[in-house]
Amino acid sequence: MRRREFLYSLAGAGAGAAALRAAGTDTRPVGVTAGDVVPGRAMLWARADGPTRLHASWRTSGSGAWQHRVGPYCLDGSDFTGRLELTDLPNGQRVEYQIQFEDLRSPGKLAEPLTGSFRTPAVGRDVKFLWSGDNVGQGWGINPDIGGMKIYEVMRRTEPDFFIHSGDTIYADNPLVERVGEWRNIVTEEKSKVAETQNEFFGNHRYNLMDANFRRFLAEVPQVWQWDDHEVMNNWSSSKDIQDNKLYTEKSVPLLIARAQRAFHSYAPLRITPEETERVYRKISYGPLLDVFVIDMRTYRGPNNYNLQAEAGADTEYMGKPQLDWLKQGLRDSKAVWKVIAADMPLGLVVSDGKDKQGRPIFENSANGDGPALGRELEIADVLRYIKRQRIRNTVWLTADVHYTAAHYYDPAKAQFTDFDPFWEFVSGPLNAGAFGPNPTDNTFGIQVVYQKCPPKGEQNASPLTKCQFFGEVGISNKTKALTVTLRDLDGTALYSKELAAA
Repeated sequence: MRRREFLYSLAGAGAGAAALRAAGTDTRPVGVTAGDVVPGRAMLWARADGPTRLHASWRTSGSGAWQHRVGPYCLDGSDFTGRLELTDLPNGQRVEYQIQFEDLRSPGKLAEPLTGSFRTPAVGRDVKFLWSGDNVGQGWGINPDIGGMKIYEVMRRTEPDFFIHSGDTIYADNPLVERVGEWRNIVTEEKSKVAETQNEFFGNHRYNLMDANFRRFLAEVPQVWQWDDHEVMNNWSSSKDIQDNKLYTEKSVPLLIARAQRAFHSYAPLRITPEETERVYRKISYGPLLDVFVIDMRTYRGPNNYNLQAEAGADTEYMGKPQLDWLKQGLRDSKAVWKVIAADMPLGLVVSDGKDKQGRPIFENSANGDGPALGRELEIADVLRYIKRQRIRNTVWLTADVHYTAAHYYDPAKAQFTDFDPFWEFVSGPLNAGAFGPNPTDNTFGIQVVYQKCPPKGEQNASPLTKCQFFGEVGISNKTKALTVTLRDLDGTALYSKELAAA
């Protein structure tokens, strides 16, 4: 069957189209957003539904003077996506933009415009942004009975300056079925199996665009994306072996990674780094109050292993030396009041990945159980030591990954490795996925669990119906320079809040 017919059949024979319309879904998903907004610049991103050329127009709100540019071709090699960088933007302004697609089979014919807006950074103004991660995982997709992925509408209404997606933007390895108990999914052909082909990886990203809540959120809230494992497959590293995995006919993990990267970089509205076109780590300078350091704990890691090596080496790499040097220099050189490190995995929560052939536990992140800094923890210790010795103030870590929300205080007085200044880490997520937790803690860096919320004991992989879906909000006061983190649930209810004074 054609994809639309396939989708309608799974949505329910007679009521398929009506259910899709009621949920605000779109079987030919298109969308627009702005990404990586910094003073004077922003990336515009858009997806068409066929071979087209992108035309962009923009103006500052109320000015009436539209500027126009002809953008890139949107062809099948990028799944009909394209991006265009705007420059010389005025600070502290609302920028309105329109994207029109020129049909290449009917040159000169422009489709109806897709519209969006964003606000540029400004001196003398408060900053507010959100973060979360983990979307359409563990079998929980777009449910038309509840109005789709509602958390995006809740976040949109908070009117943030931007949103950090902390990874697992898709779950390429988590197929959907029509029903899971009382939960009903919209299912597409590409989401009905694990992603292997280029089109299937593209299709996982297209699926999210079917949801009207998600499309509105993209159009009104600038994005800062990073990635983690499920853009490819669960817990992938260079040691991943799927020869015995019956779900996959393609057994080359490097090829699957390459296709996943092509899909992610086609859909992520991030600024391309010329010297490394697939680079995800980067700095978002959002004015004098804030620098965001978006790091990548996935691409450069060594194999997932027992993680207890006493000395650093190829098998203990987590972020890799080039990225570590970039991060340390960026933190040292930052003139912003607050330095937020957006990580795709938490520091002090243990995330396991089975056992090796010797029966030893394998670890997915840096944490490896109580004790001194070993294995991948050596890189984290290096960063924390550097921050202390260079007297870098006002650092905060934000992350997702573990599918619950928490506030962690890292205290050297209660740690095994003590050569660091105390700091906070805040965890949020999932956006629309199974809820889990809590994870075991690791005392290497003195983690203190100040707050956490997760499903009741025995209710792991809880559906979004349990409302254990979370996002975090960060506000920075221009007047006091204080940073306030608030953890919120699916209804937007504030669960926990912490104000941090600037040093």
